[in-house]
Amino acid sequence: MTSEAVRRVQSGSSWEESFGFARAVAAGDRVLVAGTTSFKGPVLYGEGDPYEQARVAFSNALEALGEFGLGPESVIRTRMYLTHARDVDEVGRAHREFFESVRPVTTMVVVSGFVDPRLLVEVELEAFDTRPEEDEAAIWAAATAALDGTEEPEQS
Repeated sequence: MTSEAVRRVQSGSSWEESFGFARAVAAGDRVLVAGTTSFKGPVLYGEGDPYEQARVAFSNALEALGEFGLGPESVIRTRMYLTHARDVDEVGRAHREFFESVRPVTTMVVVSGFVDPRLLVEVELEAFDTRPEEDEAAIWAAATAALDGTEEPEQS
């Protein structure tokens, strides 16, 4: 992704709309995924379970990254915010399940709380896209065509 264009992805979260932010932004070769929790729509997954909240939060963040055609192998930095130091091992276990073979740099911070007091974990991702520019252009052209219904039929 060598283009300097900035592209944004929305997940449909009501918070994105209320607060005016994107779930993920690609700028050049860099892709940033905003703080992501274990909410899917209005439903909180893993209430009271830091491992499950971390697992779902990472899955949600990777889903946003996937909108740019990238996966866990492109992740170079993770950040984990948790409300209790006692949850470090459980959140770390979820992180390892997604990134053990990738080994991004990471930061884990204990915070005093989140907007929703049921939340125990929030995660952020930073990725680097190493694909050639032609691949990126083809992916975006195909995605745009699929969204606006102008897909060209396959050639036989």
